Amino acid sequence: MSNVNPSETMYNDHHLHLNDDKKGMKVTSGVVKINKDTKTSRIGLSIAGGPPHCPCIYITQVWDDSPAALDGTLESGDELLAINNERVSGRHHLQVSKMIESSSNPVVLKYNKLHADVQQGKTLDIVLKKFKQRLVENISSTVADCLCLSRAVIEDDDLVKRLQHLENLEETYRSLVDHLEHVLEAFYDLTQCYKEFGETFADIAVREPQPRASESLMRFSAYHRRMERQGLTLIEVIKPICRSFGTYLNKVIPDTKQTIRKYADVKFEFLSYCLKIKELDTEQINTSSTYDPVYLIETGNYEYRLLLRCRQIARKRFLALREDVFTKIELLESKHVHDVVDQFQIIASQITSYNHEISWMINGGDSCDNEPPIFPIEMDLKCTAFEYNSDQPYLNDVKNVFVF
Repeated sequence: MSNVNPSETMYNDHHLHLNDDKKGMKVTSGVVKINKDTKTSRIGLSIAGGPPHCPCIYITQVWDDSPAALDGTLESGDELLAINNERVSGRHHLQVSKMIESSSNPVVLKYNKLHADVQQGKTLDIVLKKFKQRLVENISSTVADCLCLSRAVIEDDDLVKRLQHLENLEETYRSLVDHLEHVLEAFYDLTQCYKEFGETFADIAVREPQPRASESLMRFSAYHRRMERQGLTLIEVIKPICRSFGTYLNKVIPDTKQTIRKYADVKFEFLSYCLKIKELDTEQINTSSTYDPVYLIETGNYEYRLLLRCRQIARKRFLALREDVFTKIELLESKHVHDVVDQFQIIASQITSYNHEISWMINGGDSCDNEPPIFPIEMDLKCTAFEYNSDQPYLNDVKNVFVF
């Protein structure tokens, strides 16, 4: 008993008079065996086509994580020729779906592989739709309807809006890096002042003949050199933090922004293919209701199948970039929340320690050192080495004491 549909012969005779318009694409045949999912008893394919207008059954979508997707052989746009060696030509796609569901494991599928060039599917219409998708991204549905702007939308997708947040964060970090660099420059200038004070007072101490004053000046000089080293140590601690902020500003944020831009571009391209396919579906429904077949559908639907393949590829890129964006944003926010707080704490603690140390040295050290305070330093100017040739008479009867 033959399993061929009675209308198949008549349909094939009609098909013989039609020339397939493959749009320059290559088609090769193959056979694949796929085991059905044990829970759903399906292999994960959505199909379309068949009578009364389309001469073939083709795959419209391969579901994620399904047996067909894991196998990876079949793709959107491929034509199904037979299920378990039973031809599907002339059958409606619903009949073919039931054939697959009632089939035992493994399901043997004979197919025609469509070797599509993705660039061929990027027509001017797709480019224009992509541009329109960018324009209407931030327009409310009410406004879009009033302007008669058709669009495809992904619900709960605010990743593109994160660009504005990143740009604001970028400005914050730019101000932070600039401020830290100015602070480091100011500290370095201060250490140079300490250094010059130390050298100057050391020179004075060497030339001072009064032992007590010389000792105090030398100690004062030593503290200034120590303050210089303390300032340089502080700078060395803060420098890596400033570089870390700079890396965050100049590499991490721009890289994340660039990834979001790529994601937005792929997203709008994917939505453009969805919109185009929706328009073709509507056109096919309208022509089917009037029994006025479209030539492109009659001759194999290759243009439509090419768009299905382009949509599938764009969707894969979209999902991959979406995952990449989520990962980068998660890392970026983690770094911003945790690392920045830790680095600010390090800066604050180091500056506090530095100020305590400087205060301790300016006050002449701790009392437990059993050292006399630096201040006041008393010098008898008459007995110092600072005697210059002068025409002014000496005031021998007055004891000149310089206190500071």
